[in-house]
Amino acid sequence: VQLVESGGGLVQPGGSLRLSCRGSGFTFSSYVMTWYRQAPGKGRELVADIAATGVTTGYAESVKGRFTVSRDNDKNTVYLQMNSLKPEDTAVYYCNAKHYSLGRDYWGQGTQVTVSS
Repeated sequence: VQLVESGGGLVQPGGSLRLSCRGSGFTFSSYVMTWYRQAPGKGRELVADIAATGVTTGYAESVKGRFTVSRDNDKNTVYLQMNSLKPEDTAVYYCNAKHYSLGRDYWGQGTQVTVSS
């Protein structure tokens, strides 16, 4: 099982990034996918999640209206489009795959997002 994030980097305030997370080794389309982030010295925070079918999404209040989560089950990939980025969005972003019925929970290795001028 693997989850591989990509798309992180350094961006100026107000800029945009799109993160991707590709899963392999499990039935991606059956899993809820969630993006988390962890800033230096802080705990891990849920950013956005998307149901297995992609119909339902949820967002942290701090990113509502700026971030959009989506998925392509044919490509086994979940995305996080991040717009109007702020310095406080700086963190390592992780994707998580969870199958509640089977009790399975997988994590990616994380990708660094730095918002700075």
